[in-house]
Amino acid sequence: MRDVFRFGTISEFHRFANLPKPEHPLVSMIDYNLVRYPADCKEIRWVQSFYSIGLKRNVSQRFNYGQQEYDFDEGVLAFVSPQQILSIEINQQAVADPSGWLLLVHPDFLWKTSLAKTIRKYEFFGYSVNEALFLSEKEQEVMVEILTNIQREYLSKIDKFSQSIIVTQIELLLNYAERYYERQFITRRKPNHQLLNRLEAVLDSYFDDEVIVEKGLPSVEYIAGSLNLSANYLSSMLKVLTGQSTQQHVQNKLIEKAKERLSASELSISEIAFGLGFEHSSSFSKLFKSKTSLSPLEFRKSFN
Repeated sequence: MRDVFRFGTISEFHRFANLPKPEHPLVSMIDYNLVRYPADCKEIRWVQSFYSIGLKRNVSQRFNYGQQEYDFDEGVLAFVSPQQILSIEINQQAVADPSGWLLLVHPDFLWKTSLAKTIRKYEFFGYSVNEALFLSEKEQEVMVEILTNIQREYLSKIDKFSQSIIVTQIELLLNYAERYYERQFITRRKPNHQLLNRLEAVLDSYFDDEVIVEKGLPSVEYIAGSLNLSANYLSSMLKVLTGQSTQQHVQNKLIEKAKERLSASELSISEIAFGLGFEHSSSFSKLFKSKTSLSPLEFRKSFN
């Protein structure tokens, strides 16, 4: 098994990547062209104790975030949160040098700022999926300008205003990233709608299988895992594409299957409820009525 490097501090990462000592122990702006990983390493796996935001171009290495390959291409932005496993396969035959910026932020740098709590709401830090943020030329210009502002402040004399100014710029960058991710969910329509078809197939298979009797309704985590996505990422995409959460999609499929059985079988309400993963028919009836405005029995009678 490959060794996993652990970087508890930003300084440790700087030493590993053959970079000069950081100007600040808790935040660092790195010119990615200066990064030099150990020459004898063909693959590197590490866990870091800080956030990283990378805007990289001409990246020839293959990145893996969590269990999935990260689809880096020219001009993309990527986010890594503390304690995530990141791995890189080094391409020794690369022709073009990578360029861009790498912003490292230790959680302690955010202490006593509003971002210390709100950074958790940016779900893209938790996407263990192959979905980096693709940027248009204008979007890149916006992000580079913010990163340049951070670099300017980072390289100036540190004073009592430095933390507030840098944190404000980081928050601005994250808000733009959230906007651009939402745009990406919409504009990459073909793969997104393919995902909706795959989601439909996963739900159909689950509800048609006897496993539902033993395991109950499928969890969001189960569905996301079946689609090779993280739960947060799936929920974010579905919310943008359909306006509904993953759980709502599960409930919609459940009601669809319930209607089929109520209208085309002689099964009792209790038997249908049990067959759809409910321990108590009353819970099934309550959900059915909240979704259809009819009780299961009233719905059945409407077909007689």
